[in-house]
Amino acid sequence: MMPPPARPLAEHWNVLDLLAAAAPEAAEPTAWGMGAGAFVALAMIAVFLVMLWMGAPRIVSGILDQRIAGIRKQLDQARSLRAEAEQLRDEYAKKACEADEEVAVLRASAERQAAEIVEKAKADASALIERHKAVAAEKIASAERAAIEQVRAKVATAAAAAARELIAERHGEEADRKLSDQIIGEI
Repeated sequence: MMPPPARPLAEHWNVLDLLAAAAPEAAEPTAWGMGAGAFVALAMIAVFLVMLWMGAPRIVSGILDQRIAGIRKQLDQARSLRAEAEQLRDEYAKKACEADEEVAVLRASAERQAAEIVEKAKADASALIERHKAVAAEKIASAERAAIEQVRAKVATAAAAAARELIAERHGEEADRKLSDQIIGEI
């Protein structure tokens, strides 16, 4: 089965207008000369009077006072937490300054120690160089003395050999006897 064809919206309005125009005006019901609005107003007044009689304002103000007290307590806690946080911040700032000062002192001490170590190393190196120079000079002097002694020994040996040869060439047996006799006589 097919649904009936849809009618345009304008036709619906026309039907509603026709129904509203055809309905007779209804009179508003009343009791004791009061309409529905008056009864609602009287009921609201009665509710408010009962609430006043039961102490609703006291209850509401008590609830509000409790909320105010809770909020004040939270504010006091927030103030104390803020004061504690500021105290911690100041304490950490102080510690940071002290740490910076300590770092500066340690850095200065390290630089001073490094300078002392460098100076000591220079002094030790200079002393070591001087000792090596002294040892080297002593070795050179010793080598020179040894060389001079060797040269003297060679010169003495060469002189003695030359003297032998000269004596052997110039002196004969007779001259040797004469020289021997002279030496023996002097003794």
